[in-house]
Amino acid sequence: MRQSLGVRRLGRALTVGLVLATAVSTTSAAAVAGPPRHGTQSLGPRVTVFDPSMPVSEIQATLDATYARQVGNEMGTDRYAFLFKPGSYGTPEQPLQIKVGYYTEIAGLGAAPTDVRITGKIEAYNRCLQDNGTSNCIALVNFWRTLSNLSLTVNAAGQDGCRSSANFWAVSQAVSMRRLNIDGGGLSLMDYCTAGPQYASGGFIADSRLPATTNGSQQQWLTRNSEVAGWSNAVWNQVFAGVVGAPDDATFPDPPYTTLDTTPLSREKPYLFVDGKGRYQVRVPAAQRDSRGISWGDGITPGRTIGLDDFYVAKPSDPVRVINAQLARGKHLLLTPGVYDVARSIEVKRANTVVLGLGHATLTAVDGAVPLDVADVPGVIVAGVTVDAGLRESPVLLRVGSKHGRGHSTPANPTTLSDVYFRVGGPHIGRTNIALEVNSDHVLIDHTWVWRGDHGVEGFTEGVNGDTDRWRTNTGRYGAVINGDHVTATGLFVEHFQRYNTVWNGDDGTTILYQNELPYDPPTQADWRNGDVAGWAGYKVGDHVRRHTLHGGGVYVFNQNNPTIHTENGFEVPQRPGVRLHHIMTVNLSAGTIDHVVNGVGEAADMSRVGAPVYLAEYPLP
Repeated sequence: MRQSLGVRRLGRALTVGLVLATAVSTTSAAAVAGPPRHGTQSLGPRVTVFDPSMPVSEIQATLDATYARQVGNEMGTDRYAFLFKPGSYGTPEQPLQIKVGYYTEIAGLGAAPTDVRITGKIEAYNRCLQDNGTSNCIALVNFWRTLSNLSLTVNAAGQDGCRSSANFWAVSQAVSMRRLNIDGGGLSLMDYCTAGPQYASGGFIADSRLPATTNGSQQQWLTRNSEVAGWSNAVWNQVFAGVVGAPDDATFPDPPYTTLDTTPLSREKPYLFVDGKGRYQVRVPAAQRDSRGISWGDGITPGRTIGLDDFYVAKPSDPVRVINAQLARGKHLLLTPGVYDVARSIEVKRANTVVLGLGHATLTAVDGAVPLDVADVPGVIVAGVTVDAGLRESPVLLRVGSKHGRGHSTPANPTTLSDVYFRVGGPHIGRTNIALEVNSDHVLIDHTWVWRGDHGVEGFTEGVNGDTDRWRTNTGRYGAVINGDHVTATGLFVEHFQRYNTVWNGDDGTTILYQNELPYDPPTQADWRNGDVAGWAGYKVGDHVRRHTLHGGGVYVFNQNNPTIHTENGFEVPQRPGVRLHHIMTVNLSAGTIDHVVNGVGEAADMSRVGAPVYLAEYPLP
């Protein structure tokens, strides 16, 4: 996230078995007995499926009860998915007003977003962190929640004047909005009602049709392959790719918009739906080149459909050997909500395998394991999964392809990671050498947050040395290491790693929005030194790389543990005509210094310009 709990106070000064609840009686959703089965497999106890025949009051009560549990459960282990069968929910007189907390997924079960229609609101508000939840109200820690595949007619009946002014989605990293159709009111990506406005630090929207949208205090945001009726406000870097109605970027950095007419490579996230016969299916969208706008405007999203019976539906208690045996048989994998302890790798060896997590299903490394290992095969899709480091150091948390393999993915059918998130620390001590390693060619990373935790519940944070203890104990050297050629990242968020946060060694790579915050906690400059160089760049392109492109990148510094520390460059790239950086910046969040934006070029982001970015429109300079 952008700032520690201390720095987040700057925001105060800102002026801008799956329980299928298919009941048709008056029984509450939470009390519906016995999960139905699909084929021979139960879907587990942490997913609730709503039917439009259920009273709005019962749906509201079920969602409110979970929100009360999850609104402050930032480092908890509970995971939930709430799915809506096709039909209408809520009315103008009795709108359904959903508030979304941690580790909660809200999704429609239609083949198209217009099949599920909600009248009401679906919102995330600022979270108040002090004085028993009444002060220090911010959105900077509003992580790990998902909203997708439905239509929302905004209706604020019963809410006060401020709350009735928009649908609020005040979030930060590891949060996605996909396949949405929103009308009837505006969308605000900040909460200006709860002691606001305050800083937020998201985020990601894809494949959505949106009303007029207020970005407000969001420090960075990526909107991809969507339609917007209008967009206002920006803080640092706001990026649009393939968006109908996107703002022009001709006057960058005032405002700091970066706009691509099309997205060079995209693939929408797989989604669960119910067909006309009531059968559960998974739609797997096809990859697109040079695309623009929504995928569902002219009918069902192009791609293939896989019946749920072709998935192994896993629960957290399942041994990895059982999961691997099912994958070896040719099954796809559906991870139901929960935390999975993984002491040996889940191995995805077959081409075109889909691994789909519901409700932020989380894989935690045990005994130094690599929780998820994907072979050098084309078309694998991993979506909706969080991967955590464990107490013993792992070499890597998710590996795509072998380091010296043949790189067998294909341009038309890239292996794809969608909404895949990483944590090193936070809920517990974590250690890894690398979080995400991509060795295969032709891989698409479509929204990831790779996070070495800057706060959490680890016992060592209470030691006398504070963040010095964290530096020695909560260890992660590299966030994302990209060795394959022709790798594309749309929405690459990487933070707080102890050497290079991102190392890009493959040729012909493309990144569309990069966000990085350097680690808060190096104790001394000697701890934050790369040979003779002060510090490690937040984004490093390998010295031998001939062609690379970055659109919209930011590196932030907040050396909370030692404000005298310097980092020589935010970005470090080889000086070749084929390596191009477009719209990049560095910024000081109140401690430490980045001496230059890239390769010795650009002014220092130091204490003389706290909160004021240093921008470069192009590198190499024109």
